[in-house]
Amino acid sequence: MPDLLEPLQFSFMQRALVGSVLVGIVCAAVGVLVVLRGLAFLGDAVAHAAFPGIVIAFLLKTNLILGGMVAAVLASVSMGFISRRGAVREDTAIGVVFAGMFALGIVLFSRIRQFTGDLLGVLLGNVLAISSDQLLLGGVTALVILVVLRLYWRELVFVSFDAVGAQAAGLRVERYDTLLLAVIGLTVAVAVQLVGIVLVVAMLVTPAATARLIARDMRAFVLWSVALSLVASVAGLWLSYYANASSGGTIVLIATALFAATWATTQVRPR
Repeated sequence: MPDLLEPLQFSFMQRALVGSVLVGIVCAAVGVLVVLRGLAFLGDAVAHAAFPGIVIAFLLKTNLILGGMVAAVLASVSMGFISRRGAVREDTAIGVVFAGMFALGIVLFSRIRQFTGDLLGVLLGNVLAISSDQLLLGGVTALVILVVLRLYWRELVFVSFDAVGAQAAGLRVERYDTLLLAVIGLTVAVAVQLVGIVLVVAMLVTPAATARLIARDMRAFVLWSVALSLVASVAGLWLSYYANASSGGTIVLIATALFAATWATTQVRPR
């Protein structure tokens, strides 16, 4: 039987564990709002739209997460701004901004002639390579996200459930929509280091989708989402260490397996 505490002997695993917990909590909390609003496609689009910011940060030799953060927030707010003008539908605005920014990232990436292992790690996810500086920036950003959610949670949930009712109650729906989009952008930027651009939407959606299958009220919804996200993040990290597999991919597979098991248990009824 393997020694389950063996990974903690290494500093890179200690940092990876802290990063996994941070991302698990933040993605789970924001994921509840993403699932309520049906914004899974937006999460995927913002993740890909962060790519040019990451490439630019790489070229400028600065923090990759910071570059992705700026691009992700800019993209998410731009999508919301364009869709609110009414000329195009929300999904069309998301598609246009997502495709354009990701294409910009590809063009910039294609011009790099040096070794780009760091960028590939961001694309595919490599929490084992997270540095102390990246962990600090991710921790500060995660704290900001959680504070914003704590301050405006009721309003964000109200707008997510019933935008028309929220408008009638005097809430400025556009303001809270923009705030939610900015929070999603920040969350994506933090999660990219853990699971990569390709899989980040899974951490935003899958634990929350699983929680919705079993939660009976909003409080349980959030708690189950956080718990399932943490189980997937920590168990996936540990399993990837012993299996010598991709950390991001393993984490997402665990989250998907939890969803499949929960769905089978709660939705499949014998005839």
